[in-house]
Amino acid sequence: MLEFNDRTFKLSQIDANDVAGDLAALLVEGEQVLMAFRGARDYVAFTSRRIIAVDVQGMGGRKKDFTTLPYAKVQAFSVETAGSFDRDSEMELWYSGIGRIKFEFKGRTDMAYLSKLVAAYVL
Repeated sequence: MLEFNDRTFKLSQIDANDVAGDLAALLVEGEQVLMAFRGARDYVAFTSRRIIAVDVQGMGGRKKDFTTLPYAKVQAFSVETAGSFDRDSEMELWYSGIGRIKFEFKGRTDMAYLSKLVAAYVL
């Protein structure tokens, strides 16, 4: 499992189909990858049921840790939208037992959609 102690993920949006094949074996019936974001090697997928954080390990990147973060376990979340000069946006989620997880999104990310997606499952 990933170590989340106040960890910040710095991410750029990618096409959800880019990771859907990698996650297909993990998804439950009817679950879909709705948004995906990539860091240097790792990536995060927001599905219709949960957030999946993937830690790509090793020199060849064949070993991967898939950590599920259920929407149902989110205690609180916040969204910071991009400004005129700062094009980056953020989302913070608080989980009992894990603490705060922060996602920093580079470039243009539809934070209204992402916020509604999380709110639909958290509230």
